[in-house]
Amino acid sequence: MQSMPMSSSRATAASRRHRSIRYGGLVGAAFLALTGCGLAASASYVPAGGPPASGQDALKGADLIVGSKQFTEQRLLGKMGVIVLRANGANVQDRTGIPGSAAARQAQLKGDVNVEFEYTGTAWISYMGNANGIPDQRQQYEAVRDADTKNDLAWLPPAPENNTYAFAIRKDAPAELQQVTKVSDIAKLPPAQRTFCVESEFASRNDGFEPVLKRYDMPLGAPNGVPRSNVTTVDTGVVYTATAQGTCNFGEVFTTDGRILSLNLKVLKDDRKFFPAYNLAPVVNKKQLDANPAIANVLAPVMTALTDDEITELNRKVDVEGQEPGQVAFNWLKSKGFVT
Repeated sequence: MQSMPMSSSRATAASRRHRSIRYGGLVGAAFLALTGCGLAASASYVPAGGPPASGQDALKGADLIVGSKQFTEQRLLGKMGVIVLRANGANVQDRTGIPGSAAARQAQLKGDVNVEFEYTGTAWISYMGNANGIPDQRQQYEAVRDADTKNDLAWLPPAPENNTYAFAIRKDAPAELQQVTKVSDIAKLPPAQRTFCVESEFASRNDGFEPVLKRYDMPLGAPNGVPRSNVTTVDTGVVYTATAQGTCNFGEVFTTDGRILSLNLKVLKDDRKFFPAYNLAPVVNKKQLDANPAIANVLAPVMTALTDDEITELNRKVDVEGQEPGQVAFNWLKSKGFVT
């Protein structure tokens, strides 16, 4: 996402961090702001899309309420949902931009929102209270899908997009670093070159910095590992620029962040599969889905098309170029033939 304005960067970083906060402690405080006068509809622009090429009103008569969190990627996804469901005939209320994961989750549990786009790892760790995520994407999806049935929530098939943690390196790094393409390659470097920029929350997570270094046989502070003096802790938005500028050789990133493109970074392969899966999937109130099964058919092709590369470029358009999320969402849906 970046060279974005500071206010946008801070909002994005703060919202992303919510996915690691335990759900129970935040629900009351986060949701109070929404309960007094109800969930407010998002004020941002949403273009009106025409029906898809098939021309069918598959959801005619359906009353749907689409929600999302407030960071860039979630706003994009929420607007996609609003546009494509309306284009297929549904009456859709736009409640995108809910402040924080806890409030967004509570809105769906209470029925104030009946369609959201959520990440499998977020639900498994933050909402369901599991200590560790599941790196295998299919297993993580199935575990979350099955666990949420007790809440009358249906998880539709996920997108290829996996917005998980990763390490990145600048593409124009010195020659001795050019051969580093996967995390295990870092351990082959002299300790002096194993320099990292990380955010403070990642540094303390059970699926974060110290555990991943242990998995890759370079423990923090060990003689054969990563010297503590090689680690720089900064705000989330600063990690990307610091890595691009060479303050550190490796930075902790989110895999679909538009700043990866704009700052010419390269994501390293997690070849030992440490990081949990954070695949995107539509989550729909089960009663609403039973009454309108076409929701699954309408959203399925959209999900199939949402790869890491696609959403990263859309994030870049919003956060780097300053485009409106609703317009970016509409243009993408139109380009894929999902709306006209």
